[in-house]
Amino acid sequence: MMDLSQCRVLAVDDTKLNLDILVNTLGKSHELAVALNGASALEMAAESPPDLILLDIMMPGMNGYEVLERLKRHPATAEVPVIMLSALSDVGTKARGFQLGAVDYLSKPFEVEELKARVRTHLLLARAQRDLRCQNERLEEMVRERTREVIQTQQATIESMAALAEYRDPETGQHIHRVKGYVTILAEELRTHPRFAGTLTRDFIELLGLSCPLHDIGKVGVPDHILLKPGPLSNEEFAEMRRHTEYGRDAILSVQRKLGAMPFLRMAEDIIFTHHEKWDGSGYPQGLAGEGIPLCGRIMALADVYDALISRRVYKPPFTHTKAAEIILQGAGTHFDPDIVEVFAEFSQAFRQVALFNSESDEQRENLAR
Repeated sequence: MMDLSQCRVLAVDDTKLNLDILVNTLGKSHELAVALNGASALEMAAESPPDLILLDIMMPGMNGYEVLERLKRHPATAEVPVIMLSALSDVGTKARGFQLGAVDYLSKPFEVEELKARVRTHLLLARAQRDLRCQNERLEEMVRERTREVIQTQQATIESMAALAEYRDPETGQHIHRVKGYVTILAEELRTHPRFAGTLTRDFIELLGLSCPLHDIGKVGVPDHILLKPGPLSNEEFAEMRRHTEYGRDAILSVQRKLGAMPFLRMAEDIIFTHHEKWDGSGYPQGLAGEGIPLCGRIMALADVYDALISRRVYKPPFTHTKAAEIILQGAGTHFDPDIVEVFAEFSQAFRQVALFNSESDEQRENLAR
């Protein structure tokens, strides 16, 4: 049998004789405290919540119903089971107690064995519920810990995969860190826009930040003589370079076939395959237009172009922030979603700060200052 001797019971009754009966009946089996009025009972319960409360209904000043309502509103006592006590036995009296949160009802005068049995039953139930809550809390913590491990594994995998493209293309440098900052700024500020509010949930923004470093992973499939060519590309070479979107998409699809369609991989697939599409349909590889381009691809497109403009390439020096912002603004409605450009215009200084924090050279820093 479960030992309930350490369980604390609070008996509340304005009649000393009734409290004497409760003490004589329960005092040897449990830790019993008594209160002669509602105010004292509330103070005692809040200071040291008992395992069970026996509460008289008819008391002067604050009656049992009022006490019960306050107990259920207080965080420390809301879960404490309460058995109502009364000489009144009509259905309405009982029903009101149950509606307010009582777990049981005992009629006066008490039947000693019934009193003991009811008290024991509710103490056992309360302990079982407490144990179940503890188990649930432990399980929830295990799930949270496992989730953290999965997220850390995903992040490590993504950073490793993105680093492959970075190592192949020495020009990228801090590019993936900068664009992650850019897309986060855009997504956060677009959250309240009527067109995007339904899509840009917290989960979506988190996945966007997690997946965007993979946008150029397909460059690992581009031959060295094209990827590392120290000069302008021919038409044929540029056509091959454009295929990095397909190579990257195919790599992610291969991973999904083995691991399943994880949300961050699905997001990565869309970003990789559509971040070179243009709002007017003149982009690649599919020639998508307008809202036919996934939102993550539209956001990534602006972030990627801004960073390309402020970075040195074999065919151009880094542009100033002012010049890069001007080109982005000119691309509204042709290259970029005009509403995304509008947000960029308002928060372009935040882009500048991300770029400065992750800058790669004095030349780039000097140009970002202008």
